[in-house]
Amino acid sequence: MSERSPDSLIASVQRLRGEIAKRIVGQDAVVDEILMALVAGGHALLVGVPGLAKTLMIKSLSDAMQLEFRRIQFTPDLVPSDITGTEILEESGGGARAFRFVRGPVFANIVLADEINRAPPRTQAALLEAMQEHSVTAAGNTMTLPEPFFVLATQNPIEQEGTYPLPEAQLDRFLFDIRVGYPSEADEISILRTTTGKRGAPIDAVFSAEDALALQRLVRELPCSELVLTYAAKLVRATRPQEASAPGIVRQYVRWGAGPRAGQALILGAKASALLAGRAAVSPADIRRVAMPVLRHRILPNFAAEADGVSAEPIIEALLSHVAAPGSALPA
Repeated sequence: MSERSPDSLIASVQRLRGEIAKRIVGQDAVVDEILMALVAGGHALLVGVPGLAKTLMIKSLSDAMQLEFRRIQFTPDLVPSDITGTEILEESGGGARAFRFVRGPVFANIVLADEINRAPPRTQAALLEAMQEHSVTAAGNTMTLPEPFFVLATQNPIEQEGTYPLPEAQLDRFLFDIRVGYPSEADEISILRTTTGKRGAPIDAVFSAEDALALQRLVRELPCSELVLTYAAKLVRATRPQEASAPGIVRQYVRWGAGPRAGQALILGAKASALLAGRAAVSPADIRRVAMPVLRHRILPNFAAEADGVSAEPIIEALLSHVAAPGSALPA
């Protein structure tokens, strides 16, 4: 158990950011959201076109932490046992035979599920128990995964041939859906400069498993007022078209709204946001900061939305304008 003070733990996260910046240029918001998910004890889905350093970002994070890292490249021929592990028949020196379970790559602290939508649903489902229960059931036994346990999955949004969309139940297990966009012109010039010259300085490990678990405990202990809890609940309930509080855009374009797990994710993400900013309490601004990555994969647009080219993002922006923040007479 880490005996470091909260200030020392938060300072170590800042050093972690600095180590990642040795390899990753720009993408500050993306890195912040990954770190929020980490300290909140949740999993994250990174969605972006190829070449935006999604995999490098995750590998850099693992290099800067003293945690066991495994990468699983999802392919159409991947089977569940390739993830969880399998039994093999071994013969001892005396001729006796016995089965031994060989643990798969999911038995690690940070698991990179690269291009997760390339594997069939049966294989994707092999991660569900691990993500939700932090355990794996195989060969008749339930085995606990190492803590902290953190799944970072990547997905390509433009390549649909040979892919399998993630089921809603699995998407709901991701705390954040993080969108990785193109870099700015200045960042892109810097990327060209740093990646085509001599190799940069190696990344130093500045964060341990004990530090991560201590920060996750601090997130849980951070106070959250009744007003902020109510604000999060109202935001989630307003995503449901059958609710009286739902705005017109939700009634028009949403088939299914977010469930209670979205409210839990809003609060945990907001607590992580406040903690990493050095604040001792959650504010409505923290809820608004994490609303987009929390809700964008939990709102299911209907056929009218698809026909009109309306995605989840403008719906969430309308929600944030519609639902008044605590202490505000008008929508904030």
